[in-house]
Amino acid sequence: MASVSEAAAAQETRGAVSRPFLSDNSMWEAFGGRAVGRIVYGAAEIGECRAAVEAVRSGGPDEWYAAWVGLADRLALDADSSAARGRKVSAREAWFRAATYYQVAYAPLFGRPVDPRLIAAFDKEEAAFHKAATLCEPAVEILEIPYEGTTLPAYFAKVDDTGRPRPTLVCTNGYDSNLQEMFFAHAPAGLRRGYNCLLFDGPGQGRVLYKQGLPMRPDWEHVVTPVIDYALTRPEIDPARIALVGWSFGGFLAPRAAAFEQRIAALIADPGQGDQRDQLATFLPLDDAQKVAFPNIDPHLLDGMETHINGPDADPMLRWRFVQRGQWVHGVDSLFEMLKALAGFEVLSVASQISCPTLLTTTEGDAAAAGGAALLSALTVARKGRLFFTAAEGAAGHCEAFNRSLYHQRAFDWLDETFEAAG
Repeated sequence: MASVSEAAAAQETRGAVSRPFLSDNSMWEAFGGRAVGRIVYGAAEIGECRAAVEAVRSGGPDEWYAAWVGLADRLALDADSSAARGRKVSAREAWFRAATYYQVAYAPLFGRPVDPRLIAAFDKEEAAFHKAATLCEPAVEILEIPYEGTTLPAYFAKVDDTGRPRPTLVCTNGYDSNLQEMFFAHAPAGLRRGYNCLLFDGPGQGRVLYKQGLPMRPDWEHVVTPVIDYALTRPEIDPARIALVGWSFGGFLAPRAAAFEQRIAALIADPGQGDQRDQLATFLPLDDAQKVAFPNIDPHLLDGMETHINGPDADPMLRWRFVQRGQWVHGVDSLFEMLKALAGFEVLSVASQISCPTLLTTTEGDAAAAGGAALLSALTVARKGRLFFTAAEGAAGHCEAFNRSLYHQRAFDWLDETFEAAG
């Protein structure tokens, strides 16, 4: 979900949380925690998550995959049975949970060459979610948005079928999330408050990475613009009340896009982030002069870091973040090339072009939010602000994962007031 600064964030977050939810294994806690964060909106159950983790025992990624796919397969069969008997609510709820567990199952398999088991579980995830989507009221529309000779997968969730123009969230994703996970991060809370939700995956995200093979790009405005073009074809979307919302690494991507896309009426970055090069410089094992020069340095200066992250004694979670995930997302083959690519993600030099009211979040224990202060300073809009979340509120860590309700309360209150002020 976040950029490579997540490595530091994870360490800080562990200090803010009193005990693991699921496992003392940091990798299983991180991946399983992704499901736990969806419980509040009906896309997981704590008992099911714990049962899956316990089934893994001391096993590795193969056992993890088998345990979670087994759980998801059972739920998918239950959902099929409920649907066949006309029990739509039961079917929808079970399919949504199955979709979550399929995604959790393949998380450890990230990387190139793409593991066929990842594709198999992703296909099941998408199929389960699509079945559930058709049973929502109104049904969630499954879309393909044209983009540079191909399409981007998208969902459109409407408040109702009246056709009345409503304020709408356009939601952009992060570094290792996908469309199904992002749906629960925004749509249920938005629909309850009268907001339509248009969600999409772009290059380097979800299916666009897994099956289309498109790496992430720094000029995210070229990704968001065709999505806004599509949004403006929908009579249910009020063109004067479109809010662009980015979560996780989307907290960088959304502000970058908003600097060039003037049809956005409000912006929320969760967490707000600045130039990624500035984030990297804080933890690269370089002297001050080398940090200033990065990435124009001798790549061999990072050989020690490469060994630490990808050597035989490397921490599995660090290897996953920097090697399996990071190099795949950026379409490169070395740690140095990944860090060099990430250093090209810049927003501060164009932040003054953002013309809409902007809200940034920052959360205790989330190093990904460290650039938020710089971004806030670079903004020139009259209405701008920064929300802070803490461990004492149960909202520490990345993207307020274990207290999305509190995030939604504060962020949507700000958005309501912003649109009300605009008339």
